[in-house]
Amino acid sequence: IQAVFAALDRADREYYPNPEMAKKHATLKKQITTHKAALEKINSEIQSKGGTKLAELTKQLNELRKKATTKPRPEFGYHSQIVDKPDITKWVQIDLEEPMEIDRITLIGASDSYNNIGDGFGFPLRYKIEASNNSKFAGDSLLITDHTDVDQDNPGIAPQHFKIDGAKYRYIRLTAIKLAKRSNDYILAIGEMQVCDASGTNLAKGKSVTALDSIEAPVRWRRSNLVDGLYNGQANDPETAKLLTDTETAHTKLIDSIVKGDIAEKRRQTRAALTKAEALMKAMPKPQRVYVGKVHTGGGAFRGTGHDGGKPRAIHVLHRGDMSQPRNEVGPGTLRLSKGDTGTFNLTEEHKESDRRVALARWLTKTEHPLTWRSIVNRIWQYHFGTGIVSTPNDFGQMGGKPSHPELLDWLAAEFLDNGQSIKQLHRIILTSATYRQSSKANAAHEKIDSQNRYLWRMNRRQLEAEALRDSILLLSGKMNFKMYGPGFRDFVLEHPEHSPHYEYHKHNPEDVSIHRRSVYRFLVRSQQQPFMTTLNCADPSQQVARRDEAITALQSLAMLNNKLMVAMAQHFANELEQRQTDTQSTVSEAFFRTLGRAPSEKEASDLATYAQQHGLANTCRLLFNLNEFSFVD
Repeated sequence: IQAVFAALDRADREYYPNPEMAKKHATLKKQITTHKAALEKINSEIQSKGGTKLAELTKQLNELRKKATTKPRPEFGYHSQIVDKPDITKWVQIDLEEPMEIDRITLIGASDSYNNIGDGFGFPLRYKIEASNNSKFAGDSLLITDHTDVDQDNPGIAPQHFKIDGAKYRYIRLTAIKLAKRSNDYILAIGEMQVCDASGTNLAKGKSVTALDSIEAPVRWRRSNLVDGLYNGQANDPETAKLLTDTETAHTKLIDSIVKGDIAEKRRQTRAALTKAEALMKAMPKPQRVYVGKVHTGGGAFRGTGHDGGKPRAIHVLHRGDMSQPRNEVGPGTLRLSKGDTGTFNLTEEHKESDRRVALARWLTKTEHPLTWRSIVNRIWQYHFGTGIVSTPNDFGQMGGKPSHPELLDWLAAEFLDNGQSIKQLHRIILTSATYRQSSKANAAHEKIDSQNRYLWRMNRRQLEAEALRDSILLLSGKMNFKMYGPGFRDFVLEHPEHSPHYEYHKHNPEDVSIHRRSVYRFLVRSQQQPFMTTLNCADPSQQVARRDEAITALQSLAMLNNKLMVAMAQHFANELEQRQTDTQSTVSEAFFRTLGRAPSEKEASDLATYAQQHGLANTCRLLFNLNEFSFVD
C-alpha cells in the first residue's frame, strides 16, 4: 500500500472555488507550459544552428557576467515627474543629430531602494519604442516594439534588446502608457537607453535627450543620465567591461544571423503569446489553498518527486523495521483478502504514478470485494442505531468486534450492491424495518439476557452529539445564522500568538453574532479542546474517532445550566416567547412544545408556570434545555 502513494507528499495545493476561474486558471497554465516548451524548442534549434561557436560565446558570456563585479552607480538614470494614476502617458526620446543606420535598441532598468523596489525601479508595465526622422513623430515612423496590450514582467536591470535591421533614423522614442507604481503614485524611470549600429557602437552615448517631463536632480536623476553609458549591472573594471560589451555584441550578432525569417517570426509570436498568458495569469485573483496529498515540486530538503515527473520513490522491506537496513524492493499492491486475490497490480513497466492509485481504487470498488460494501452498510447502520452490526467500524480484523448479525450484514451489503450502490435506498430499507420502528422502552426480562441490546430487542436511545445540541439551542433562541461556506468561526480569544498561543474560550463573548453559525463551521484547535463541547462528549479533534462516546455526568448538567452561551441563548429564547405570548401558562406551554416537540401534561405545565413566576422565564428556558428529554432521542 505504501508503494501506491510513494510519489505523493503532503503539501499545499492552490485552487479556485469558482468553476469558471478554475477553468481559466487551468487553461492559462496549460498555455504557459505549451509556450515555454515551444520557446525552448526554438532556442534548442538556435543553439543547434549556432554550433560550437555559439556554445563557446554563451559560456564565455556567462563567465564574464559572473566575473564582472558591480557597485551601485550614483547616476541612476532618467526619472519622469510623479503622477497619481498609472494610465497617464509619458515619453522620452533621443536625438542622434542625423539619420544613422541602427541595428538594435537596448533598454536597461534603473535601480533604487526607495520603498524596497530595487532593480527595475520605474520600469513601465506597458510601453512601445518607435523610430522616426521627425522630432514630433508625425508622418512615417517605425514601430520597433509594441508591449501596450498586456502588462509586462519587470526585467530588473537585465538588458532588453530590440532588433531593427539596419534602417536609418534620427529620433528614438520610448512611450509608456502604463506607469510603474512607486508607493501611492506612479512614474517612468529608465537606467540607460542604447542605440547600437551593426558593430555594437552605442550611437546614443552623450546625445541630446528630450522628454514630456523629467525630474532633474543631479547626479542621481537627469535626462542626460539616460545616455551617459553608465548603468547598474555594468562591470566596474574597464577591461572586463569592454570584454563583456564586445562578447555581448558578438553573441547578439551571431544570434541575429541565425534568427531570421520564419524562425524569427515564430520566436517573436511565441514570446508575445507567453508574455500575454503570464500577464493574464498574474492578473488573476489569488487562489485559495488546501493541504492535500500531491506530486510536489519543491526545493531544498523538501524537493518532492515533481522534478522527476512524479516518479514514485523506491519502497523496500525494512529488516526488523530499521530504516538503515532496507531489503527487497516492493511494488504497489494490496492485502490478499480472498483466494482469487493476488495482492499485486497488473501494471506496465512505464506506468504513471496515477496508475497505481487508479488500480487501488478499482480493487477497492470490485463487486466481489469482501470488506468495502460490508464496511459501508455497517457504518450507515451505526448512524441509525448508535452501534454497528460490527461494533468496531474501523476494524473488521482479528482485533475488532464480531458481527452481531453476520447474515444481516451480508444481506445488506448484497442489497446495497444490487440497488446500484444507492445510499438513499439503503436508508429506506433500514428506516422502514420493524427493528428501526421499535420503541426504546425497557424490558426487564430481555435486559437480563442482553443488557447491551446487541440483538436489538428495543430501539437504542440516542444522545444528541455536542454539535447537534449546540445547534438546537441556537435554533430555539432564534439566533442561528444559516450562512454557508467561507472560513469558520472562532469561539475563543487568542492571546500571545507571537510565541505560545493561548486559546481563551472563557473570555469570548457569547453575544458575538459571528459564532452563531452551525457547529460544522467551528474552528477546531487540535492542541486545546473547547471545554463546553468536550463536556458534552465532543470528540478530540486531534484523533480519528469511529464512534462518539456517550456519557452522562454531573458536569454536563452544570455546563448546560451555567455556560455563558447557554445563559445568553436562554435569555434570547425567553425574549422571543414573551413577544408572542401574553400569559405565563401559554408561554411556558409554547416553550415546552418547541423544546421537546410535544405538549406538556397538566402537572408539567403547572410546575413550569410556578417556576417561571418565581425565577423568571429565562431560567425556565435554561431548565428546559437541561432536561434529559431534550438531550436524548427516544
